[in-house]
Amino acid sequence: MFVLIPASGRHCEARAWLRTCFLFSFAEYFSPSNVQWGAIRVFNDDFIAPKGIFPLHPHAEYEIVTVVLEGEITHRDSMGNRQTVGAGGVQAMTAGTGITHSEANYGDAPLHSYQIWIKPRKWGLEPQYNQKEFQAGRWKGRLLAMASGQGKKGAAKINADATVYRCALSKGEKVTHASGKGRRLLLYVAEGKVNVNGRAVAREEQARIADEEKLLVQAEEKSEFVLIDAPA
Repeated sequence: MFVLIPASGRHCEARAWLRTCFLFSFAEYFSPSNVQWGAIRVFNDDFIAPKGIFPLHPHAEYEIVTVVLEGEITHRDSMGNRQTVGAGGVQAMTAGTGITHSEANYGDAPLHSYQIWIKPRKWGLEPQYNQKEFQAGRWKGRLLAMASGQGKKGAAKINADATVYRCALSKGEKVTHASGKGRRLLLYVAEGKVNVNGRAVAREEQARIADEEKLLVQAEEKSEFVLIDAPA
């Protein structure tokens, strides 16, 4: 199964300090036919202006992964954590039984990030927070596991049977990914245009893929994308 959703299929909105596009139902936006894709519940494409802040707010249960594409983000939570991660980094938070946190762009440059929510292996986990930074280019020509609960070496840990990958390809370059039945894949293109198992997916478009044993992703031009592999 392969479902292509164009950029116009996202729900986008803006306020003074935030421009965002929701791939799934979130906050005041609700579509009963677009609540989740397997265990993937949220994917928000956020642009946060300098000094923009999501003030302290609560979460529970979900694994929350934030991938930083540009700028830097500062995390503060009710466990006493206060950490900043820059472009190329990732934050991973187990909301578990409940946590309060804020996210802010205290820098002078815009922040571009993806926030992703994935259902955990089980409910009622103890809240946790960790982050990883990766050298620029680590994801060039390969699928780099940035956050994972599948034991991927070097990735930020999450408590879910899922992995969030980042990849950048030059024109004509390709990568493969083995998945399988009972899995749900989400591929979101940040830049360029790729061919996924013979189907074109362009910038800000998403491919929702089910039960494919193998993905072949080839760049039709210089491209970058995020791939999430999660259970159904």
